[in-house]
Amino acid sequence: MSDVVLLTLTGLGLGALYFLIASGLSLIFGLADVLNFAHGLFLAVGAYGTWWASAHMPFVLAVVFGVAAGTAVAVLVEVVLIRPLYTRTIEQVLVTVGLSLAGVALLQATFGADPVIFPKPAWTGETTRVLGAIVPNDRFLLIGAAVIVLAALQLFLHRTRFGLIVRAGVENRTMVTALGINVRTAFTVVFAIGGAAAALAGALAGVYFGNVSPGQGTSMLIFAFIVVVIGGMGSVTGSAVAAVLVGLVQQFAGYYAAAGVGEASVVLLLAVVLLARPGGLAGRTA
Repeated sequence: MSDVVLLTLTGLGLGALYFLIASGLSLIFGLADVLNFAHGLFLAVGAYGTWWASAHMPFVLAVVFGVAAGTAVAVLVEVVLIRPLYTRTIEQVLVTVGLSLAGVALLQATFGADPVIFPKPAWTGETTRVLGAIVPNDRFLLIGAAVIVLAALQLFLHRTRFGLIVRAGVENRTMVTALGINVRTAFTVVFAIGGAAAALAGALAGVYFGNVSPGQGTSMLIFAFIVVVIGGMGSVTGSAVAAVLVGLVQQFAGYYAAAGVGEASVVLLLAVVLLARPGGLAGRTA
């Protein structure tokens, strides 16, 4: 029983990280139709920004600094690189892939290629007993952060004017543009939100793994893309459900089967969902 509780909470914590990355990624693709392979760079910037700032300020303020850095990079990428290419899909992919590779190289040149120890708060390294299982406190931090971000995104999408534009744009961008609404401003807002969520994921990934490395964002981005596809393009709620499924499947399969089976099981889950619902869990069925 204790193993099941520990695996469940660990899987939910990992799923929380995937959701934070995937939520912005899903909105960016759903609204702006941009498959952003540089999204992992925002995570890495947030992680390294938090790591650097933690030496100069309390951890909470360091996280705020890291999130602000990731948001600024996301907005800069959208304005300078993505905005001129909204109607040129192939060029978008090439630019974002190139930016991802260049970003990793720049981080390696700046901070070194080896992982650096992340200065996480002492209480996150402590444990809490839940139904007989000894659970690290950082799992609760990740789950709580994801729940807060999910609630904030739902409020933004359903209670603000920009949120209405984003939801309408995801459904029918041509119609929204025909009504005279400046969708390009919404694009920038969505990139900023996605960058902030990914940067927060970077800071929390440092707490979860205990270190940060230049390629960490790229490796986690693969699972984030799987979450987006399973959940349904443009659906934050779908991404949340898919992230929970992916995190739990990866943890339980990895524990009860051989090494590497967890990752393979996630791919199998993706195949099963796409066969049953080609549009994803929250997407439209053809």
